[in-house]
Amino acid sequence: MARDFRRGDKRLAPLTLFSQSSLTDIVLLLLIFFLLTSSFVTNFGIQVNIPRAESGAVTESEYISVAITSDGEFYVEGELTATGSLASAIREARNTKPEGTIVLRADKDATVDDAVRVLNIGKALNLRLVMATEQGSL
Repeated sequence: MARDFRRGDKRLAPLTLFSQSSLTDIVLLLLIFFLLTSSFVTNFGIQVNIPRAESGAVTESEYISVAITSDGEFYVEGELTATGSLASAIREARNTKPEGTIVLRADKDATVDDAVRVLNIGKALNLRLVMATEQGSL
């Protein structure tokens, strides 16, 4: 025999309060999850508008970064380098990363002559050459 401990009305009243604490916990956990699992892009300090490409490849960690701005300035590993000392700066960077790859980040408004200068230096030093682009449609 079951005992009924309810008093008076036998109907149950609907729950009018909604606890948001569990929803807040889930949102916080999702935020932490997406922050930790998102890909972190290396923030390059020199403002260069690189062109877009349909496909792309991820570069390895042993790369020598060479940037060319729209003003024709060269940056090797983030340091401003004069045009005359560009070859020696790339050679010094190669000494620290012997199996490195030159990643050329040329501004889309930079001249082709500046890019060819870097490519010729890389070829003379037997380095692989990669041109950085943003992935997207043309």
